[in-house]
Amino acid sequence: GADEAVIFVHGTGGHLEAFTRNLLAHAGAFRTIALDMIGHGFTEKPDHDYEIRHYVQHLLDFCDAAGVKRAHLHGESLGGWIVAQFAIDHPERVASLTLNTAGGLNTDPAVMQRVYNVTMKAVAEASPEMVRARLEWLMHDKSRVTDDLVELRLAIYTQPGFLRAMEHILCLQNMDIRMRNVLTDESLSRITAPTLIIWTDHDPTAPVATGERFQRAIAGSRLVIMDDCAHWPQWEKSDEFNALHLDFLAQHAGAAPRRAAGGAR
Repeated sequence: GADEAVIFVHGTGGHLEAFTRNLLAHAGAFRTIALDMIGHGFTEKPDHDYEIRHYVQHLLDFCDAAGVKRAHLHGESLGGWIVAQFAIDHPERVASLTLNTAGGLNTDPAVMQRVYNVTMKAVAEASPEMVRARLEWLMHDKSRVTDDLVELRLAIYTQPGFLRAMEHILCLQNMDIRMRNVLTDESLSRITAPTLIIWTDHDPTAPVATGERFQRAIAGSRLVIMDDCAHWPQWEKSDEFNALHLDFLAQHAGAAPRRAAGGAR
């Protein structure tokens, strides 16, 4: 419908360009949107920590402003955590859900420390080399990081005040803050939207077993493992990703919302 759109939501410290290899392929069939979430990219950076509820509210406000009544939400990494919580809190606004190497279910202190260190370093010591290192962490094949991507992220990371914004972004790598935001098997079981889970064989944040846990928790969801990818399968294997995602979306475009859990299926 005219009030439906596909919305792509990026990961921690990321920005909408994570989806530049996906927008055109999707725009042929859907109103297609990618945005910089609060504190990220070129969106405003209010001076407070960004917890999941802040992102969910930002996404809701964005949908209202853009006239999107029901969204096909695609979230990568932190974006997956955000859209999963959005689907729990606002089921009537979600036409379908895709969780791409999603965060929020895995709590690995070593990974949290690595995300914090590599990201803060990329901002504090912003240089093409530092930013490239941060981007290479996302890719299974490091050569997939383009000069354009490095240049753009360097411009974002060197904005005035960005170091403080990044501290606010990385609050979810702090165990106390993280634990009051985490997804659980119980909360995920409340998701009623048709759900596709995409994991990879080389994800640096969580093993395939985490993808399987998402799949078990969300009734009727489907899990696909993409090979030869790390944390950005939508970029690394964009043709394969686009075909997979568009096929899933085609099954759920314009569909009536499913009844809430406990109701008729």
